[in-house]
Amino acid sequence: MDIFQIIKLAGPVIGAYLLGSVPFGLILTKKFASVDIRAEGSGNIGATNVRRVAGTALGALTLAGDFLKGVIPVYIAAVLTGDKGSCGEFYISVTAIAAFWGHLYPVFLKFKGGGKGVATAAGCFLVISPLSFLAAIMLFAVVVFFYRRVSAGSLAASALLPFAVWVANHSVFYTFCAVIISAFIFFRHRENIKRLIYGTEPER
Repeated sequence: MDIFQIIKLAGPVIGAYLLGSVPFGLILTKKFASVDIRAEGSGNIGATNVRRVAGTALGALTLAGDFLKGVIPVYIAAVLTGDKGSCGEFYISVTAIAAFWGHLYPVFLKFKGGGKGVATAAGCFLVISPLSFLAAIMLFAVVVFFYRRVSAGSLAASALLPFAVWVANHSVFYTFCAVIISAFIFFRHRENIKRLIYGTEPER
């Protein structure tokens, strides 16, 4: 493999991380609501906290931006590899994890203060495994409808994701990617889990 092939493969992975690092929630709230979302509400830069602090419109825009962080780089990786064979699946999985980790540990915020990764993970798996994405979204909607907690829906969807990916794709790489992403989502929700257990988690 020559240097040009290395650059061709490494470039999209690095780009995925950098795109994932863009803090849309922070940018939008500073620009249009004159607040630092990190100092408001839960302090998280994700769409749920943005919606609670700055309103539905900015929350929706943040959700869209975070979702596209997953869609765009993973789609590019799929186009580059043709989504064929284990090598393609490995490369796409690495790209997805890079975008996801960029959102969690953004270089533009000195690797701190990132989001919880749910929307970015959803964007990744819309491309990787549309059926798994659909199953997870449906479970998310059901749990949020009945329990009125976004965090509960996010955790339920994340728990389902690796199993859904395996059933839909029978890919070791995609399933392992889903396991890693789900584990980090649970880790980032550890405070929410405590509040859910004690009944102090806010609704929606």
